[in-house]
Amino acid sequence: MTKSPVFFAPVTPQAPLEELCEALARLLDKSRLLDRLPSSGRIAVKMHFGEEGNAGFVRPDLVRLAADRLAARGAEPFLCDTNTLYKGRRTRCEEHLVLAREHGFTLERAGAEPVVPDDSKPENVIEVRPGGRWIQTAKLARVFAQAQGLLGIAHFKGHLVTGFGGALKNLGMGCASREGKLAQHSTASPIVDPKACTACGACVEACPAGAIRLEGEAALLDRGRCSGCASCLAACPFGALDVDWASGGRTLQEKMAEYAKAALDLQKGRCAFLNFCVKITAECDCLANDEARIAPDVGILGSEDPVAADQACLDLALKAAGSDVFQAAHPGRDGSRQLAHAESLGLGWRGYDLLRV
Repeated sequence: MTKSPVFFAPVTPQAPLEELCEALARLLDKSRLLDRLPSSGRIAVKMHFGEEGNAGFVRPDLVRLAADRLAARGAEPFLCDTNTLYKGRRTRCEEHLVLAREHGFTLERAGAEPVVPDDSKPENVIEVRPGGRWIQTAKLARVFAQAQGLLGIAHFKGHLVTGFGGALKNLGMGCASREGKLAQHSTASPIVDPKACTACGACVEACPAGAIRLEGEAALLDRGRCSGCASCLAACPFGALDVDWASGGRTLQEKMAEYAKAALDLQKGRCAFLNFCVKITAECDCLANDEARIAPDVGILGSEDPVAADQACLDLALKAAGSDVFQAAHPGRDGSRQLAHAESLGLGWRGYDLLRV
């Protein structure tokens, strides 16, 4: 079995920020991971700035440790994310940038400026052909093609649609334009359980496409208008909306892996990945609340291989929790499908050598 090296800096179960900073510094020093990136030009630090009210995103103090090292080598790092499909403060770039700065992602605190491209302008979008099963043409934010290298910084946690999310999701969904996100979600239209629905209207309010209306005592979904963004699933307080996973769930994960390939094709040989397997929550950082941990903090992992990094995080998180907490949080979601498809696309290997630092 082919294996990739994955560097691992362990931390205590509820590690404070100071301990996390020490662990990251140790990992960067021992692994020399950032030396794989160009020592000049602009380096895109792909990350998630967190939705308003969320506390799971990677802290700007940690990001600064990586940004300062990139700058010391002569590169110019910038922090980057793309706009969301769902309603919130990250839907449009102007408000997205305001929120990023409110969360501490500024030159003064994070060591680099945040950038959120306006993908409503065609000149800010690039088309890439990943040669996948589902995606013939991927639509990504052009800023990732204009950079001279890419550092992925991801928070490893659960996810409503993909079971869990790490480096691959940060690439595939996170580098895509809004149209690209829609293309990935489009076959995962939700279904409504009329027995569980109370007609509270939360899904109607959350739907950015206006595809849901209340009819009688239940919500009614217009599949022709549905973008598949899954905002309604997160908004429903009664669990009355779900996805027909037999027809859509695996496809979404495979499409996401193919979008990750498109993003990596822009930066072949000029990528590195840091996964923060801490504050492991059931949901992603797009939720506007402070989610509780579902597993103890594990540590920080780094690799040139995003598949191996995610597989190692998954294995370590389940071992620390003592059970499959992601399956328990999201029954029917098999997040390992994204890993299997990414490996089949040549993005990396699920086998890894864990190098403790």
